[in-house]
Amino acid sequence: MTTLLSQINSPDDLRRLDKNELPQLATDIRALIVDSVQQTGGHISSNLGVVELTLAIHYIFNTPEDRIVWDVGHQSYAHKIITGRRDQMQTMRQAGGLSGFPKRSESPYDTFGVGHSSTSISAALGMAIAAQAQHSDRHSIAIIGDGALTAGQAYEALAHAGDMNANLLVILNDNEMSISKNVGGMSNYLARMLSGNFYTSAREGSKKVLEKLPPAWEFARRAEEHVKGMVIPGTLFEEMGFNYIGPIDGHDLDTLLSTLSNLRERKGPQFLHIVTKKGKGYQPAESEPNKYHGVSPAGSKPSGPSYTQVFGQWLCDMAEADNDLIAITPAMCDGSGLSDFAEQYPDRYFDVGIAEQHAVTLAAGIATEGKKPVVAIYSTFLQRAYDQLIHDVALQNLPVMFAIDRAGLVGADGATHAGSFDLSYLRCIPNLIVMAPADENECRQMLTTAYHHSGPSAVRYPRGTGPGVTISPSLSSIEIGKAEIKRQGKKIAILAFGSMVSIAEEAAKTLEATIINMRFVKPLDTALITQIAQSHELLITIEENTTLGGAGSAVAEYLLSEGIDTPISLMGLPDQFIDHGQHPQQLRDCGLSVEGIIDTARRYFPA
Repeated sequence: MTTLLSQINSPDDLRRLDKNELPQLATDIRALIVDSVQQTGGHISSNLGVVELTLAIHYIFNTPEDRIVWDVGHQSYAHKIITGRRDQMQTMRQAGGLSGFPKRSESPYDTFGVGHSSTSISAALGMAIAAQAQHSDRHSIAIIGDGALTAGQAYEALAHAGDMNANLLVILNDNEMSISKNVGGMSNYLARMLSGNFYTSAREGSKKVLEKLPPAWEFARRAEEHVKGMVIPGTLFEEMGFNYIGPIDGHDLDTLLSTLSNLRERKGPQFLHIVTKKGKGYQPAESEPNKYHGVSPAGSKPSGPSYTQVFGQWLCDMAEADNDLIAITPAMCDGSGLSDFAEQYPDRYFDVGIAEQHAVTLAAGIATEGKKPVVAIYSTFLQRAYDQLIHDVALQNLPVMFAIDRAGLVGADGATHAGSFDLSYLRCIPNLIVMAPADENECRQMLTTAYHHSGPSAVRYPRGTGPGVTISPSLSSIEIGKAEIKRQGKKIAILAFGSMVSIAEEAAKTLEATIINMRFVKPLDTALITQIAQSHELLITIEENTTLGGAGSAVAEYLLSEGIDTPISLMGLPDQFIDHGQHPQQLRDCGLSVEGIIDTARRYFPA
């Protein structure tokens, strides 16, 4: 059956439709999103919430000449569908298929690559400034969620944009009603009125007259602010230099189209506040938007507890044993495994919003008062708080523990979410100990070790499940800086870090190699490294981290400093960003497999 959606291959096709056809098109798009995400996994709730907004923007603005920047990007599926990628949605997040986020190399309509939160306003402002320099009238539009406004970068960009006269439209997608519930007929009417030409002309005409009478102008300006402030929550954005419109119903296409059409004619920084419902049109996602924020493909079930779940259980167990434990997360409660802890210990749980820098310095402040903060954070998000990690935690040698999830490659989420660099950027920091567990039980032991350490510590573990070992419920520790010989072999020794231990063990059976579970990236077990180097003819290090400055580099640096000339080969992620795909295939493509280890060894010792 031919649907209206099957006729849309570009925004030009969309703009040829009568606006009365758009509600049916929105229904078709929602059906495709639900169907494709059930096959590929991905984000449902956030994408279903912005279908009408996506249609309205592309309908009113001349994209891609007018630039659209999606914040984070996990609400861009409808955008992809109507910009020529409809028939590729079943390849979403698959190797060689569509990215789950906007990507500049994928489409000219993807004007800015995203994946991390709160960058849209900065990027769109940059585009607007460039348009000014080029004497172009094109528009720049940033779509940002209310959650992303918890990050400092968003406010830095707003403050700058308010001082500029660039043609920037910021659209706040308020999908949690965290700012205002003032949505309805009156609010929609006001938005149309305040964005329209009559109000603008009257306002500007009055301004010219009253500016000649300063007391009268100041009175009128304050009166306008108070009147608008009584009916709309835009005083903050007005003070920052924006013309604030809203809030309006983000699912009311008539209001969206007329308001955006009016704003298209306005010059300077504009701010449109819309309210949407996450999961709109799909009852399971409407009822449980957080559960359906990100979903796995239908039929996929984990074989055992994930590292995230291991951490979540450990956190609750340690909190029961120690009243000083305080958990902090930058808006990743569910993703970092903190849901049970938040429910059981609400007074010791702090979700600071998408504010990684604040999360780390907050933990440092807590640590100065004798409490024991645990910061649960993704590897790729800890990058955003690197200065605070160095300056506020490590420099002062404070006992802040970092539980670093999603270390290494992350499969379908791709390069924006991969934890490819943490071993490199962590091991160069003084006072910090860095651990990488080989299995679930060792993860629990390392978490306990880190928690009891008197200075800063980090445990980095991968996404998903481990080898499936039996997990002891005890809160036992391991000795800091001590590696473990897993298998005694002959000529070749494989020094494996974290998630690579199980792969190395399999390769060792063919190579008759020694296997070392290194456990610690910092401090290294230098005594064992020396012993192994002196008793073997080849060392191979392997890690799920870039080889540049990583764990293998640490081993090589130590050997060089000691004048030990045993040949060493470093295996890890290459000097490039790894595209999305299935995690096992990503590892194989990078040579981090049993076959990859064997091939590396055979270059030195041909079979």
